[in-house]
Amino acid sequence: MRPGPAARVTGKPLGEHVVGLGGDGRPLLVRRLGRVDYQDAWDLQRRLADARREDLIPDTLLLLEHPHTYTLGRRGRRENILIPPEDIAVRGIAVHDVDRGGDVTYHGPDQLVGYPILKLPEGYTFVRYIRTLESALLSSIRDLGFDAGLLEGYSGVWAGDEKLCAIGVKVDAAGVTTHGFALNVNTDLSYFGHIVPCGITDKGVTSLQALRGRRVSMRKVEDAVVCRLAETFGLVPTRAGRKAHVAELHRLAL
Repeated sequence: MRPGPAARVTGKPLGEHVVGLGGDGRPLLVRRLGRVDYQDAWDLQRRLADARREDLIPDTLLLLEHPHTYTLGRRGRRENILIPPEDIAVRGIAVHDVDRGGDVTYHGPDQLVGYPILKLPEGYTFVRYIRTLESALLSSIRDLGFDAGLLEGYSGVWAGDEKLCAIGVKVDAAGVTTHGFALNVNTDLSYFGHIVPCGITDKGVTSLQALRGRRVSMRKVEDAVVCRLAETFGLVPTRAGRKAHVAELHRLAL
């Protein structure tokens, strides 16, 4: 499927220039958490953001998966969830109203979710952060051998007119970021059929598995994302081979 005439897929950043965080090679603490309940991960983000705001921890990237979850951002509309609450409950899907940008999206098993907790320099705009994050994710997806691009007028990373990676973030008054991205790796795409993803009615959703025709290694995807995100933002990732525990991260934020 190809985008309509008003859309343009490109491999180049759209809008503001992609810029790192100062090129000082400061550390990026990377933690792989496995599968985490959405509320637990959101609570953890907020505690880590408080600690980052006070310079108690370095820039941090959380990589994880969620159980089946729908989240609605600040502009989210309940009518974009297309099934009634009783059906949501039967399917075991959690629903959360959150303080990121955007509308409704799905999180679930075999989807790579990343939450960068970064402290942006003064003057580093919200749009610049989105564009830099998009650039890093696009590069990582292409490193894995996939034909993907950016779609003019829309956020995220796309394969034709199907969204591959959604982005929804918050940047507070101190320049500290929360929320992040959701990259469909081996995701069950049927869960997107019960919502209007990101409130967009005329575009589709895809996954790396759907594009390649077989399962894709989550570890390889994580490694590619860490490499490109650190490089693009001018950060140096820590060794991240050991899977961290949520409790450990909570202690870090104390």
